[in-house]
Amino acid sequence: MEKEVGNAGSSLAYKLLFSCPVGLSQPQLSVVFDESYDRIPHSDTNLENSISEIWDQRVQKNGSLFNGKKFRYGGYSQKSGDGPNQESYVCLHLGLTDYRTFVGTNLNPSWEKFLVASEDDPTQCQHTSSPLGNGAIVETSDNKIVALKRSNNVGEFPGHFVFPGGHPEPQEVGIETHKFSKDSVDSEFVNKKVSQEMFESIIREVVEEIGVPATSLSDPLFIGISRRVLNVRPAIFFFIKCSLESSEIHQLYSQAQDGYESTQIYTVSVIEVEQMTSKMPGCHQGGFALYKLMVEASKNV
Repeated sequence: MEKEVGNAGSSLAYKLLFSCPVGLSQPQLSVVFDESYDRIPHSDTNLENSISEIWDQRVQKNGSLFNGKKFRYGGYSQKSGDGPNQESYVCLHLGLTDYRTFVGTNLNPSWEKFLVASEDDPTQCQHTSSPLGNGAIVETSDNKIVALKRSNNVGEFPGHFVFPGGHPEPQEVGIETHKFSKDSVDSEFVNKKVSQEMFESIIREVVEEIGVPATSLSDPLFIGISRRVLNVRPAIFFFIKCSLESSEIHQLYSQAQDGYESTQIYTVSVIEVEQMTSKMPGCHQGGFALYKLMVEASKNV
């Protein structure tokens, strides 16, 4: 399912690349990690050269910038199971990219020049870094949703409302290059480890950003893929139940490991989140849309 909302030039516009209202558990989400899903360099030499130029300018202004590896989103495939339940299975196609290339392509002032005229999303974005982000709609035991207000010191969307999230990290599964997967006796083992990282990373992000213990969180359910139209930034979204009440979460937030990334935590109703979305990055707006599709589907069960 694909759905585009808003104007192409709006930072709040999003596109749902895939929605799964029933939610998929870890065994239902697989990964193929392969260099065929890496970024394809653009034929325009000047455009390619601008990647290193922009990065060098950024480093001069901020010497602490780190060029970390990221998983690159290269699309997905879907199939239904053969059993009586007809369960759905989704396979993410992931390559490898890095923060430098992300800054030089997706965040490039001329980012639209990297795009290819195509209705197919992976083809349209084949020249962009497109690192895969993640986000979680966390529901408290008193049926509130957790949101954060980003610090004014962060690089992207300072002062905006967001859901907890970040990125799955190649380093967490020992991946620095594709050589790792090629040298592995069993590439299936590598794909399984990367698939596990999709779920483990979102738990890690929630714990680090809002300060709750991992034991208070349910197993994440994958509910879809959102992409903001501005900078074509993709993110996978999950639904997580927290066994703590809002008041307990507010107390724990002050001790959050990554609390510096945000200045305030909110535990709010669905209606209140709706009012906050106008000041959310497009991919997070899309994440909330995925959650609403999940809620609607649960009413029809």
